[in-house]
Amino acid sequence: MPRQISRKIRSLGVLTGGGDVPGLNAAIKALTYRAEPMDIRILGLRAGWAGITYLDRSREYDDLIFHLEDPSTWQSNYVMPLNRLNTRSIERQGGTILQSTRTNPARVKVSDLPAHMQQFGTGHAPDDRVDLTCQVIQNLHFLGLDGLVVIGGDDTLSYGAVLSERGIPIWGIPKTMDNDVPGTDYCIGFQTAISRAAEFINRIRSTAESHSATILFRMFGRDAGFTALETAIVTWADRLIIPEVAADIDHLADLTAQDRKNPQSYSTIVLSEGANLGIPVAEVGPPDSYGHRKKANVAEFLAEQLTQRMPHVRFLPIDLTYFLRSGEPEVYDKHMAIYYANMVMSAVATGMHGVMVAHRNGSFIYTDIPGKNFPARRVDPADYHMTRYRPHFENITGSYLPQS
Repeated sequence: MPRQISRKIRSLGVLTGGGDVPGLNAAIKALTYRAEPMDIRILGLRAGWAGITYLDRSREYDDLIFHLEDPSTWQSNYVMPLNRLNTRSIERQGGTILQSTRTNPARVKVSDLPAHMQQFGTGHAPDDRVDLTCQVIQNLHFLGLDGLVVIGGDDTLSYGAVLSERGIPIWGIPKTMDNDVPGTDYCIGFQTAISRAAEFINRIRSTAESHSATILFRMFGRDAGFTALETAIVTWADRLIIPEVAADIDHLADLTAQDRKNPQSYSTIVLSEGANLGIPVAEVGPPDSYGHRKKANVAEFLAEQLTQRMPHVRFLPIDLTYFLRSGEPEVYDKHMAIYYANMVMSAVATGMHGVMVAHRNGSFIYTDIPGKNFPARRVDPADYHMTRYRPHFENITGSYLPQS
């Protein structure tokens, strides 16, 4: 729920957490530019939640500042004062100038503790996890920050919700190419991801045609199929497999055989990384600090399954995931980043905090910061054809509204 702060805010921190997406730098710049006439200092906190967690308070403030020209500050100097001059051109860059990690301060692995925090691992095994939330709060106070702007997906924002419950003024900005943050229809990075996917898929068609191959494109989407769904729409992919609806591999093989009845004998399949194939797909490695294990490459897994059923066909799995994060953001992601950042600063001006900015049903709104009790937003199964394994175009309709 929104909270109110009565004192004037003079200093804000900003961090970017989780995977990078195009548009983060545009949001950082917009925050900085809006803050200057409000007489608010903006401190960039590098390396996501790691920076504000591992900050060493035994050092002087000036010794914590990152300097581009000084290599000795590149690793553990997490503070980056931001102003109009050093953010002037950053919106043209991909990624995030503040860098990012998947650190969860509430579940830090003991073996990851820096030298100056080893005491928090006393009595614990190297793989144990400890809660450093109290250190985060002390570090915020040490830096003289009145609040924190958190730009991230559901995992990053969920820890922002933890701090908000502890009374720290927090403002959230949603970003993720999965577009699955609860409470908003749009997350920074989504449109650029679709455009990048369409570009690469359309380029590779010439190879698919030349070799009569069926290509399986793995997209982002651990829990939700928005990225794969929108990509399948704009690229006219033959088939689509998403997490929300189980597919039958035997039926998919039959559909693929039909799709390949064209002069070049090729076809395309788009899959979310968490695509539901009706049978378990292995997870590998230990869980991260938010409890997620890495899934085996579902495109490679499905290619093997289809090869067993269609041994005469060349199946080529291609992982597009990290390509979708690359390069300068599309104009719409810049637009949304700028609008979201300015919404945050408007809330700051009125003293409202404990909110995430969002876009829902065509309107910009403020909503609750999603904690772990909020499930990821997911594709409506009505938008997916459950027997043809493709977008359900027959579900697209609308109501009549007279001209106003």
